[in-house]
Parts: sequence; C-alpha cells; structure tokens
Amino acid sequence: MTGRPRSGPGRGWLLRLVIAFAFAQGAVSMARPAVSYRALALGADETAVGVIAGVYALLPLFVAVPLGRRTDHGRCAPLLPLGVLLISGGCALSGLVSSLPAMAAWSGVTGLGHLCFVIGAQSIVARQSAPHEQDRNFGHFTIGASLGQLIGPIAAGALISGQGGALGRTSALALLVSAGVCAVALTSLWRIEHRRTTGTRPRAEGKVPVRTILGARGVPAGILISMAVLSATDILTAYLPVVGEHRSIAPATVGLLLSLRAAATIACRLVMTPLLRLLGRRALLTTSCLLAGLLCAGVALPVSVPVLAVMLAVLGFCLGVGQPLSMTTVVRAAPDGARSTALALRLTGNRLGQVAAPAAAGLIAGAVGVAAPFVLLGVGLMGAAGLGLRGEGGKDQVSADEAVSDRSNRRSAPGGCPRDRRAARSPRSGG
Repeated sequence: MTGRPRSGPGRGWLLRLVIAFAFAQGAVSMARPAVSYRALALGADETAVGVIAGVYALLPLFVAVPLGRRTDHGRCAPLLPLGVLLISGGCALSGLVSSLPAMAAWSGVTGLGHLCFVIGAQSIVARQSAPHEQDRNFGHFTIGASLGQLIGPIAAGALISGQGGALGRTSALALLVSAGVCAVALTSLWRIEHRRTTGTRPRAEGKVPVRTILGARGVPAGILISMAVLSATDILTAYLPVVGEHRSIAPATVGLLLSLRAAATIACRLVMTPLLRLLGRRALLTTSCLLAGLLCAGVALPVSVPVLAVMLAVLGFCLGVGQPLSMTTVVRAAPDGARSTALALRLTGNRLGQVAAPAAAGLIAGAVGVAAPFVLLGVGLMGAAGLGLRGEGGKDQVSADEAVSDRSNRRSAPGGCPRDRRAARSPRSGG
C-alpha cells in the first residue's frame, strides 16, 4: 500500500522555515539601507556607496554554483545556521568598523550569508515537497521574504536619524539591531530537514555540467523570469522615491505606497493555491508577468496618488507570482541530482540582475528621465510573459506529476482497483 507522496510528517518544518526566513530577510532588509547611511556618515560619495552595495551581490556570484553542487551531494540544513551566522556577523561588524573598504568586505559577507541561507532553504523545499505541492510550498516559503522586505525597511527607518550629526551613530545602531534580529532565526531551525528525505534522495553520478543544466528546457526561462521580476521589484523600490520627488509626493506617502506593494505580494502568495487551481500555472505565470509589465510601464504616467496606489497594489500582487513559480519551473526542469545547482544558477541570475539593473536604470534615467526605467522594466516583464508561455518543460510534466499523486491516493483507498481506475482516468482514453 502506497501513501501520499510526502517526505515528512505534516508541514511544521515549512512553517519554521518561513519564520526563520522572515527574520533573516528582515535583518538583510534593515542592513542594506543602514549600510548606505553608515557609509555616507563615514564620508562616502555616491560612487563609493554604489560599490559597497554592489559587493553584496557580486561576492556570492563566485560561490553560488559550488554551494549548489555541495548541496546536491549532501545535506541542506547545515547551510541555514551558517547563513544566519554570516549575516549576523556581517551586519554587526559593518556597524563597528570605521573604514569604507572594511564596510565593503563585511557587506559581501552579509550577501554570502544570505546566499547560503537561501540555497539551503530552497533546496529543502524542493526535496521535501511532492511535485503537486511544490508551487504551494514555494509560495508559502517566499512569504517569509515578503514579510522581511515589508518590515525591515520600516524598522531601519525608525532607527536611523540624520538629525544633529547622529547619522553615523544611528545607522550603526540599526546594523547591530539587524544582527540581533537575524540571530533570532536560529530559534526556528530545528527539525527542518527530514532524515528520511536525505537517506532516500537519489545520488548524482558525478557532477552535471552547468551547460547541461542551462540547456534543460525550462531552466533558462525560470532564471530569466526570476531576473525580470526581481529587477522590477528592486528598481521600483529604488526609483519610486525619485518619481515621488519629481511629482511632489511626500516621502511618507512613497513609503506607504511601497509597503502597499509588499503587502499585496504577501496576499498573492497566500492565495497561490486557489489561483493555480483556477488558471493553471502556465496561464497564471504568463498573465501575471504581462499585467505586471503593463502596470510597471504605467508608473511612468503622471497619474494621481490614489490611482498610483491602486496600480502598485495590483502590480505587487502580480509580482508575487513570478518568484515561487520560477523556482518550481527550475526544479522540475533540472536534471536529477542537479536541482540545488540549478537553484543556485537561478540565484546567480538574480544577483546579476541586482547588479546590472540598477546600473542600467541609472544610465537611462540620467539620459532620458526618471520614468524611462519603468518603461524598460515593463518591456522586460512582457518578455518574461512570453517565456512563461512557451519556455517551461510543458504542461504534460505537471499533469504527469499530478497523475502520479492521484494514482497513489487511489491505491491507498480501501476496496479500490488501481488498474481499472487508471484505465478509466487515463488521458489517452479521453476520459
């Protein structure tokens, strides 16, 4: 008798992982603006601030694939506390040092810790989720990131003050607090990875070449969709204040608009499962990217604040789809024994987008105007919609996964005849 294809009892492990991710992501979201303010207080100019911020994303580019390969051939759970310790150490020491090169180095350590945590956490979700559970579980997992992105900047803003020459002291305080916030994540990192999952996981026969992974249909699409969605989120966060300044929108109002966008993303991920049942994953991914592209380009229009609020709420909801579904796309398309490496390649693409997108947006904004980057991002998201339409491994793979689950459930039902029911429900029989 075969039961439902779960890798462990219940989903308590997923809840604990979401809680830990919320604290880790919240700490990083606090630290990144605090590092910029701390650098300014130490005399950095705009270029130096950009370099320090870029090191956060650049350093992980060189270790993402080796970490993914290590995770493919071993346990995932050790990466989680390692990531927490690196994030906490990087945040704390960024607040204590008084030189810009040292700040850049510890910013890179923070980025490395975040990469370790995310690779380990995503690999655990991929391993311990049955195929029909992956979209839902990845959607719930990314709620942790959205919560951290929602609360972290608000907490940093409450702690940092530039009045009376106190910017250096208050930004250092915010970095120390962010280190403590990340350390709280350790309290949720128990019984995350099931021993049964690690013991029965198929072993890879040697290393799968990166070219082979990238050549698997669906992997490039998942990586590019993730890059487009993350770039849109980053540019929106960075340039909406500039748009607000040009349109005389108060900074407090801009902050509320950005929080509304983040809250809508969380709401999307809470209702991911019914949306998938209603539309199907391919239609949901394509529609959300297409609508997000139109709305992102629409931010460039001189609309009123209430209209902008509605646009950003819908945009945030649409952007909430791309990240979890791109994770599932990459996991399903990757060769056996190379799923963690494929997820690491996806994160490498994200980091490249985080480095390249702001630089490109700055050049375009300087040459054409602050609204131009939103139009460019809109075009990119509409291109991602095309990738979502044709780039995945195919609807047949999803249907096959769901069929395996259905057959397993029918075998476990008392008094059933699996062979007859398979014949009755077979797609080739037209039933």
